[in-house]
Amino acid sequence: MFDGNWRSAVNRGLDPIGAVLCRMGISADAVTIFGIAMATVAAVVIGRGELILGLVFLILTGIPDALDGPIAKAAGTSSVRGAFFDSVSDRLCDALLFGGVAWYLGSTEPGRIFMLPMALMAAASLVSYQRAKAESLGLDAKGGLMERAERFVVLGAGLAFSFVLIPVLWAMLVLTAATALYRFAKVWRQADSLHSI
Repeated sequence: MFDGNWRSAVNRGLDPIGAVLCRMGISADAVTIFGIAMATVAAVVIGRGELILGLVFLILTGIPDALDGPIAKAAGTSSVRGAFFDSVSDRLCDALLFGGVAWYLGSTEPGRIFMLPMALMAAASLVSYQRAKAESLGLDAKGGLMERAERFVVLGAGLAFSFVLIPVLWAMLVLTAATALYRFAKVWRQADSLHSI
């Protein structure tokens, strides 16, 4: 949803910040690595039950993710290698964050509810894979109700108000699964129309 409606506008707003950071000598790769480090800290902090502090580090994970593209653009270093590194780092950060939530739930909740973030991570990975595979085939798989930006925002709400964390995770899982189904149908229709030409 974010990619389809606001990504271009947000990127235009971040371009001046990317240009300033570029002039300061900060590279896109360095910002991406910083984001991975923040996700690692967030996972540990969340796992230890310090959810508000985890929210702070979640925000510090999201900021570099938003800025690495504008920095690369300002530096003129946008490349396939950079896009690959950014995409891999996104998946790694997702795994770290959901792993931290699973650690927290495993330490504080009875039963197997700690598997909920793992199911969510699997669904999120499927959503990301669908887009990557579709784009490699020259098709478009963008869109859906629960993309990465939305997952960050909703997870942040769950961390801020821990009493709704589990319901928030269930809602994220349902909406992420719906996004996967939407993307599958979207790509299927595109592929079908190409096949019929």
